[in-house]
Amino acid sequence: MNPKIIKSLTTDFESKKYQTKDRLDFWYARDLQELLGYKEWRNFEKIIQKAKKSCKNTGISTQDHFVDVNKSIISGKGATFEINDTMLTRYACYLIAQNGDPSKSQIAFAQAYFAIQTRKFELLKEKINQVERIKAREKLSKSEKQLSGIIYERTNDDKAFGYIRSQGDKALFGLSTASMKIRWAIPKSKPLADFAPTVVLKGKDFANEITVFNTQEKDLKGTREITQEHIENNQIVRNAMKQRGIIPEKLDPEVDVKKVITRLKSEQKKLK
Repeated sequence: MNPKIIKSLTTDFESKKYQTKDRLDFWYARDLQELLGYKEWRNFEKIIQKAKKSCKNTGISTQDHFVDVNKSIISGKGATFEINDTMLTRYACYLIAQNGDPSKSQIAFAQAYFAIQTRKFELLKEKINQVERIKAREKLSKSEKQLSGIIYERTNDDKAFGYIRSQGDKALFGLSTASMKIRWAIPKSKPLADFAPTVVLKGKDFANEITVFNTQEKDLKGTREITQEHIENNQIVRNAMKQRGIIPEKLDPEVDVKKVITRLKSEQKKLK
């Protein structure tokens, strides 16, 4: 395709882009109809329906990507009337382009344009999730350090923290730390938390925070008292997760968080 045409089409597609209050990009179907070279709305509606079907077949809710709206239009004579339209996310536009006539230059451009933009969004979302997980892991390390200090202060036992933490894991997962490592195929020398999903990291951190607070508030002393407190707190977290359909031990493990940190640092150096 001629570079001038590509530049012109890029400008056209960008000029018709809108954003929601949450800064989510979207296009109106009526505008996209013109951008893709469809003269008749009824013909373009058929393409939208095909795109919705494709969306549904992938297990994604169409309501998240195709939002029907009414728009007020002023005719040449000054009369106002309403027409139906649809707000389309970037992914919805991509599906429409995929179901369009590839012989049209606009369709061929749109297929590439929205595929690239959708992939960029997916990569950005992945990076955000990785950063969130790294922060959750760092937060858990801090709460574990605080808990470890309080446990040693009140038990004078170097091994008490390891024991109490393992009992907390058993209450949270319904399995021992060693059993979870086997389930997630984690080397014995690696910490379980380094492979845990973000929701689990935050759950463990929350249980630690409660244990720290109650140990001080209730003036708990000795391994037995603190262990029981930590078990109960992890059971509370587990029950809350289960009520929302999250079974900690049935979640898939994530990539070693240390590898994720190394990868992100490497990518940042390349960008610089």
